[in-house]
Amino acid sequence: MQPPYTLYGMPGSLYTSKVRAYLRHNQINFAEERPGSHRFNAVVSKAVNRWIIPVIETPTGEFIQDGTVILDYFDKKGFSKNSIFPSDARLKVIAHLFELFGSEGLLRPAMHYRWNFNETNLSFLKAVFADVLPDNLSKDDWEVAFEKSSGRMRKAAVIFGVTPEVFSVIEQSYLEFLNLLNIHLTQQHYLLGKYPTIGDYGLFNPLYAHLGRDPKPLHLMQTTAPQVFRWTERMNAPESKNLAQSADISRKQSADFAIHETLTKLMRFITVDYLPELEAHIKFANEWLKANPNPSQAYNPKTRAIGLAEFGWRGHIIKTSVMPYRFFLLQRLQDTYDSLDKNQQSDVLSVFESVGLETILHLKTSRRVVRENYLEVWQ
Repeated sequence: MQPPYTLYGMPGSLYTSKVRAYLRHNQINFAEERPGSHRFNAVVSKAVNRWIIPVIETPTGEFIQDGTVILDYFDKKGFSKNSIFPSDARLKVIAHLFELFGSEGLLRPAMHYRWNFNETNLSFLKAVFADVLPDNLSKDDWEVAFEKSSGRMRKAAVIFGVTPEVFSVIEQSYLEFLNLLNIHLTQQHYLLGKYPTIGDYGLFNPLYAHLGRDPKPLHLMQTTAPQVFRWTERMNAPESKNLAQSADISRKQSADFAIHETLTKLMRFITVDYLPELEAHIKFANEWLKANPNPSQAYNPKTRAIGLAEFGWRGHIIKTSVMPYRFFLLQRLQDTYDSLDKNQQSDVLSVFESVGLETILHLKTSRRVVRENYLEVWQ
């Protein structure tokens, strides 16, 4: 048996979810350690330059931080039963689209359904957040620590656009997405076919940790989108072949990957729901970069944000935090597209034009975002 890896994360962490699912799905030997542990706070967080999860510690003592970077690491080393990157050019770009949207575009419903339903969620969240709090706290100190920790997250919800005037719009938007994904998953086991891609893992981040575990959204998913819930079970289990939702699906899937109409409807949802935010963030970032020719002097990567961008969303004007990490994920999609030959690019462009997403292929900041010493910095 391979030596074990250590995953520093927690079940309630959005960005830990896809790493744990990948490790389980590919039957990689690992143990999970809570980020409230002494070792994480004394050693790991210092090694990666900030308190952040997930982090993988390899059997040789190397640290790898960030869910996307972690999955790249394991896939390149040949741990994937099936590569998480489709060989079809169109589908590889589409997989990166859903990696981006899942990781960043579903933050509004994830934060809303976690933090705005105390009557249903609060006791569960107190149990969940025990994973991040230091060991050996007294009851009173524990309550203070929970209020401080959860308070930070409630404030974070606001900078993701979760404000009272759009609560109902967030719920309508999320129900629309759930319905589209539920219909899509009646056609195939995973987003693009028979096995999960980076797109599935991106979507799994919010659809499990927040929206598929917290009591309020879990009930919503189970009762309105049961196939999405079944997908979360398949994503989280190595015995996924035994979790097919119907015998018909295997017969329907004549190829490993395919572009169905149900998939393009999901892409059109991204056009409406997320593209305006992304365009506003790119515009804000480029103006900020123009005003800050030495961005390293104006931006502390440990804070993760450079400001708030305003944009129209479903009939409302909202502001959300502009984070270079989103551009790091967007670049993956664009780098994949740029690496294709002319004919492949034409095929990809045709699909993206059909759903109104062609601008995302070229929507770039004037400087690239790179990762150095575990932090996102401007190149």
